[in-house]
Amino acid sequence: MAGKKVKITDTVLRDAHQSLLSTRMKTEDMLPIAEKLDEVGFWSLEMWGGATFDTCLRYLREDPWERLRALRKKFKNTKLQMLLRGQNIVGYRHYPDDVLEAFIERAAANGIDVFRVFDALNDVRNMQKAIEFVKKYGKIAEGSISYTISPVHNNDYFVKVARELAEVGADIICIKDMAGLLTPYEAEDLVSKLVKEVGLPVHLHSHCTSGLAHMSLLKGIEAGAEHIDTAISSLSQGTSHPPTESMVAALKDTPYDTGLDIELLGEIAEYFANVREKYKEFESRFVGVDVKVLIYQVPGGMMSNLETQLKAQGMIHKLKEVLEEIPRVRKDLGYPPLVTPTSQIVGTQATINVLMGKRYAMFTKETINLLKGMYGRSIAPFDPEVQKAALKGEKPIECRPADLLPPELDKLKKEIGDLAKSLEDVLSYALFPQVAKEFFELREKGEITKIEY
Repeated sequence: MAGKKVKITDTVLRDAHQSLLSTRMKTEDMLPIAEKLDEVGFWSLEMWGGATFDTCLRYLREDPWERLRALRKKFKNTKLQMLLRGQNIVGYRHYPDDVLEAFIERAAANGIDVFRVFDALNDVRNMQKAIEFVKKYGKIAEGSISYTISPVHNNDYFVKVARELAEVGADIICIKDMAGLLTPYEAEDLVSKLVKEVGLPVHLHSHCTSGLAHMSLLKGIEAGAEHIDTAISSLSQGTSHPPTESMVAALKDTPYDTGLDIELLGEIAEYFANVREKYKEFESRFVGVDVKVLIYQVPGGMMSNLETQLKAQGMIHKLKEVLEEIPRVRKDLGYPPLVTPTSQIVGTQATINVLMGKRYAMFTKETINLLKGMYGRSIAPFDPEVQKAALKGEKPIECRPADLLPPELDKLKKEIGDLAKSLEDVLSYALFPQVAKEFFELREKGEITKIEY
């Protein structure tokens, strides 16, 4: 049995609580355990990007840049990793290249070592600049394939995307299975093909939603994946990831042995079990196995957000109808993988279709932009009637969407003025204008608690 020691990325500080607790974990609950996490010997810790940036500013009233600096100071031995949505950065639209470069430069300077770059449509044109900038600032670029299943997606297509990512400079290829759709033998087939045909290290990321992830990780490892994502057991499973301790135990005394200490991991798990209690109100009720994900393909973070939104509108009884409408909307919109921002676009449009009692009686601005090509190239054609109704005679675009965006940074600096105390503040404002402005105003009044580190 040939094999290499498997490198583990733990997601407890980002994707695990994004999937289980609506991203609500505060920095104050991360810092006390940081030194112990740093002792473990993880290849990296995913702790930034994704929805954390928005949630920090909007709900937790924390500065996400402060979180990064505070954690960087604690981690002496472990690489810090973030999830970057390609040209969308950590926001919900495409940003011009000057904003993207400034963001990557500042993220790198403040402590990010590994940038996992993905695009919701797997359009490599939307990832190319991000990968170039990550390399320019001397950091590790993980080019990601957003894994999904549909009549138009297959492993040969994913290998083609991976080859393009290698050509634009990716160091590692990540299979990002955000909804837990990857079956064990598909994982084996896809990883084998990537190892053989692309030749870069493969990083396997899968969620437990469907109950398949543990098996898929194992088959992927046997096929040559060198990296896997896991989550400390007390924040694992459900819509999160396979437990770190279980995977460490499964690989012990094999050629893939991670070398990590289960007792130390157990102490960390105990700490996070107590932390989880604090965030009970944000718990997703999808804590077991939900095989419906194989039909609806709704990823963990999307499921908990969908639930929260419907609860807020007093419409939680409509959840089943919304889940049934999602695959239909997805087909009409060219089968996009359901990951931010396409998961929100499809989910919101499906919700509107159900709540209004009539399909496409109203389009969100984001649905219109998707159908216009403003998010990139779709693998399958859009439903022509839906596209026609949404665009009202406007022509779709063919180019890389960011090519249409003039530089914005100087304009943003002028707009936000003295409220911004740093380039980081300007970038927060670029990504979430209203939320960041409100945050800065509260900070001026002394109403934001500074993170102590």
